[in-house]
Amino acid sequence: MKKLFVTSLALAIALASVAQDETRHVRQGWTFGVLPSVAYDADLGLQYGALTNIYYFGDGSTYPEYLHSFYAEAAYTTKHFGIFRFAYDSKHLIPGHRLSVDLTYLPDQMCDFYGFNGYQSEYIAAYANQKDPAYISRAYYKYRRDLFRFSADLQGEIGRPWYWNAGIGLLHFAVGPVNIDRLNSFTKKEENKLPDTVSLFGYYTALGHIGNTEASGGWHPYLHGGVTFDTRDRQQNPTRGIHADAFVTYYAGLGDMSAYNNLKLNLGFRQYLSLYTDRLILAYRIGTQLNLAGNSPFYLNTYLNQLYMQRVVYEGLGGANSVRGIMRNRILAPGVAFANVELRTRIFSLKLGKNMFYVGLNPFVDAGMVVQPYGRVPHNPHMVAATTGDEANSADRLYTPHLGGGLGLKVAMNDNFVLSVDWATAFDHQDNSKFSNLYIKMGYMF
Repeated sequence: MKKLFVTSLALAIALASVAQDETRHVRQGWTFGVLPSVAYDADLGLQYGALTNIYYFGDGSTYPEYLHSFYAEAAYTTKHFGIFRFAYDSKHLIPGHRLSVDLTYLPDQMCDFYGFNGYQSEYIAAYANQKDPAYISRAYYKYRRDLFRFSADLQGEIGRPWYWNAGIGLLHFAVGPVNIDRLNSFTKKEENKLPDTVSLFGYYTALGHIGNTEASGGWHPYLHGGVTFDTRDRQQNPTRGIHADAFVTYYAGLGDMSAYNNLKLNLGFRQYLSLYTDRLILAYRIGTQLNLAGNSPFYLNTYLNQLYMQRVVYEGLGGANSVRGIMRNRILAPGVAFANVELRTRIFSLKLGKNMFYVGLNPFVDAGMVVQPYGRVPHNPHMVAATTGDEANSADRLYTPHLGGGLGLKVAMNDNFVLSVDWATAFDHQDNSKFSNLYIKMGYMF
């Protein structure tokens, strides 16, 4: 990972040394190509695969906004997370409307599970650390979760800058304990094999805090609708404006999941403030997801609803897509809130051939918290009093924000293609025992 980080930084410096030119080049027609899908996530590991993003700009009059976008990706990570996705997005296929279609399969053999209600569930890093005497298993805070997702979303204009949104979709979660035998088949060294022992997910299931039906997943068709207020100067990498939305999502449960029909509310607000042309932008986001009615299975509470899909993964709070530096899915509850603040800078800008590049540094702070908790959180049966002194305090910290922060490096081409290298750390060791967490991905987080 250090090598990948250094390579990205060297590329940025090399590009900056060629020339500096503020003139934007207008693209026309089709732009496409097949690229390696290489990324790194502190929670998911090194990603390898291939992707293509095909843009059609027509005569260039809408640049940098595209007329049509086609995206396809197939990849896997070293921590047994898979990505298989096709997506289409356009504001021009149906005149006056934005259509987004997503078809995705995300197998995850080692999905993170740290219990309910954030700080109310004590995190003991030693249980997953092979070098610690209290070690139980590297899979202690894991379970298996495979997600199939289909969505078709439409946005229309009410009267600028107001828009209406409606969509349909289908989620299927296949949930269960980690498949120890399968994971052990990938290694020949006995000392690296996982012991067949209890996990926190298994303990929650055995006590009934995760019901028998939700413990194996299920099918959930859904409908959603809402309104959007959007004054951004452009869709990709905006430099000024506001994007706010409010929408509800009704999930039905098929078959054995019929008791898990529910209604969720999402509120979001993003603003981009130009402090100095497009070279210094203050960007921030706040949002919440609440369960308004019905029962929501625990795995749906790890999923953040969206009006239209722009990324592959929309995990619950914690990790590269919500609260960087904090472990993935650390904050699990029926209702959550989050906030992100970034100072987006452009250090160098230049034109190379027909393409425009810039390099920027982004300091950031992220936060997430429980606002609608589970009624009761089970005590961890493996808790050793001598291991931690925080257990007695965890119940009093239910509504305490979880904080993370760090610094990002951005290398962008034509505003639509952005290589993002973020370094982050959690402000509390209960959210992550690792001080340094690296995320190398495409695009800005919001």
